[in-house]
Amino acid sequence: MSAQPILKVEGLKKYFPVEKGFLRRVVGQVKAVDDVNLEIAAGETLGLVGESGSGKTTVGRCILRALKPTQGSIQFQIAENRIVDMAQLSDRELRAVRPQANMIFQDPFYSLDPRWTILDIVGEPLKLANLAKGKELEDRVAYLMEVVGLEAKHLRRYPHAFSGGQRQRIGVARALATNPRLIVADEPVSALDVSTQAQILNLLQDLQREFALSYLFIAHDLSVVEHISDRVAVMYVGKIVEVAKRDQLFFFPKHPYTEALLSAVPTPDPDVEKERIILPGEIANPADPPSGCYFHPRCRYVKAICRDEEPPLREVSPGQWTSCHFAEELSLAGAPQQPHGA
Repeated sequence: MSAQPILKVEGLKKYFPVEKGFLRRVVGQVKAVDDVNLEIAAGETLGLVGESGSGKTTVGRCILRALKPTQGSIQFQIAENRIVDMAQLSDRELRAVRPQANMIFQDPFYSLDPRWTILDIVGEPLKLANLAKGKELEDRVAYLMEVVGLEAKHLRRYPHAFSGGQRQRIGVARALATNPRLIVADEPVSALDVSTQAQILNLLQDLQREFALSYLFIAHDLSVVEHISDRVAVMYVGKIVEVAKRDQLFFFPKHPYTEALLSAVPTPDPDVEKERIILPGEIANPADPPSGCYFHPRCRYVKAICRDEEPPLREVSPGQWTSCHFAEELSLAGAPQQPHGA
């Protein structure tokens, strides 16, 4: 893994207006993403986790410019090591850059057009980018089908003829079609059964090695994130609250929200006793977040300063950043398993 970041996001914000009345007057803002900073190195997988509504998918869509950010920069290293700011590119400039960054969607059925054949679906990105046509396009799609573990002879079948796992392989082939450098995988295995999840995760890791891919892997299942990620970032109400190397975060968490998420991860050993931390209430409303630390209404370690002052994201140990006033003082429970390679 190279230390040179292929993606560097700084101060990313995405606000959605809250409108009211017949004249649709703007009365507030939903802060779906609020000052997010992250980096992904070439060849690295960064896992992005958090509850539903934390802003994970919005971050991914802003990075790919499916949504235009409200503020911030998205520095993306494209071919020939040229850096572009995805947040500032015009539509014309985006068309030239988009083949180098693609997405794998969550639901492998609804993300594939049922009226199109597999040749049409996987070949569409090649047509839009003017990378191939005719026999060359068909050969490329046939090759991609074999790369993801499907048979090329099924190119003219429709999505309904495939199982859920096979449909997700087709989605992976579509994401690979234009030889991207970065893939945003948005909950790519959450709609699949456990055995099929493992197959898709192993496929993604094999493809990463073969094609030198970098991944932003968005998920809510920490056991899946542990399997595939090099580093993990935890989001809560539009903000990154902790980011660290995988084993650091899983076994030595520094933020109470991370501790609570880890407590929900099932352990395969029935003899291991683990306290499940049940967070009170619901995730905060991004249109009306609480004062101070956004997590304080649900935190069992809350003190007065937490209600009044928002903690900055700071480095509390080498390579581990967290936004908690008491990160150095708290002794938080991590995952009960031993670190990888221990």
